[in-house]
Amino acid sequence: MRTSQWSSVALATGLVVTLAACAGGSGGSGGDGGETSGQELTMLIGSSGDAETQAVQAAADAWAEETGNTVEVIAANDLVQQLGQGFSGNNPPDIFYMPWDQFQTYAAQGFIEPYAEDLENAGDFLPALVEQFSYDGQFYCAPKDFSTLGLQINTEAWEAAGLTDADIPTTWDELATVAQTLTTGEQVGLSMGREYARVGVFMNQAGGSLVEDGEVVADSEANAEGLAYLQELIAAGSLKFPQELEAGWGGEAFGLGKAAMVIEGPWINGAMANDFPERQFISVELPEGPEGPSTFAFSNCWGMPVGSETRDATIDLIEFLTSDEQQLAFSEAFGVIPSTESGSAAYAEQFPENEAFVAGVEYADSPVAFQGAAAAIADFNTQLEQIGSAEPSTLLGSLQSNLQAAYDEANG
Repeated sequence: MRTSQWSSVALATGLVVTLAACAGGSGGSGGDGGETSGQELTMLIGSSGDAETQAVQAAADAWAEETGNTVEVIAANDLVQQLGQGFSGNNPPDIFYMPWDQFQTYAAQGFIEPYAEDLENAGDFLPALVEQFSYDGQFYCAPKDFSTLGLQINTEAWEAAGLTDADIPTTWDELATVAQTLTTGEQVGLSMGREYARVGVFMNQAGGSLVEDGEVVADSEANAEGLAYLQELIAAGSLKFPQELEAGWGGEAFGLGKAAMVIEGPWINGAMANDFPERQFISVELPEGPEGPSTFAFSNCWGMPVGSETRDATIDLIEFLTSDEQQLAFSEAFGVIPSTESGSAAYAEQFPENEAFVAGVEYADSPVAFQGAAAAIADFNTQLEQIGSAEPSTLLGSLQSNLQAAYDEANG
């Protein structure tokens, strides 16, 4: 997503080793965190742009004024790197975005506080997100919002091709048909990021997964079927990746008119409004595969270092930030979907054009994210550069081997 906001977030092996040398929360001195006023908090976020940074700062300022605290909001240039540096330097931020694909690593090594069950609104969050941020059976940290993937359709290109609402694809066969219809000499029918965070959806829709019942099954026939379907689109010339279209991510290819359809999340709304305000489009649910519907649910949680000196004040801030009212304000500002049951329902009513993203959470899968998986996924993303020519079994064989090694290490 510019690459995608969810792609290529991997904790380097050396950083994990460095993290193991530290323990404690802010300043490393522990403390009971009992004070809820007069605290000076530092917040580290991975911002999608000025709109998000300003919205988070405004929310932090509102809470600070109400409670007598102060919050310094820092928008990271590289969230994973800066977060790791904070922990390795024994000076982590008091509150931070904890990415979905780093959560298991940090939780397994005992660096983040398992506070979520103590929140007053602990029971309000969507079950799929509670599962995503639970470790060893314990709900660790509050999901700050979420996004799922949908199919974006350029309505001008759609109408020019003679397509109507009746042609909106709901199956793989229908997607292949309209992608071919929309492909011209100047635009491709479909584009998306060349990464597990997109390709993996098709593997899931074919009935595949990467880990099932405690066993790594990346090289399954179902996963191969998902890759083979994409290869058919590539061979037909109706699927091209952003790199082939001289675009940094799917949204840019879509905004430039180089792709008539893309697979992205609700963040594409803000990107189009800011960078391509003339682009007219709709978002619909992803077509179903042979084994039914699937999409990915992506989220960050509000992380807190273990042993935080500001624990109580930070919990109060997190309850403020995850209230329906504040999450809907974030939705208005930068497009994310509230992480609570009632908040997401209100979002669907307030933003009906994004209903497809909310609907997707009912059948969304969490991308594989156990401790050490990020490196295996990063290697798979590199292997996917050959998706147009390599045998699915070859791509998946490498993933199976790397993921199995990571899984074995993570599970002792």
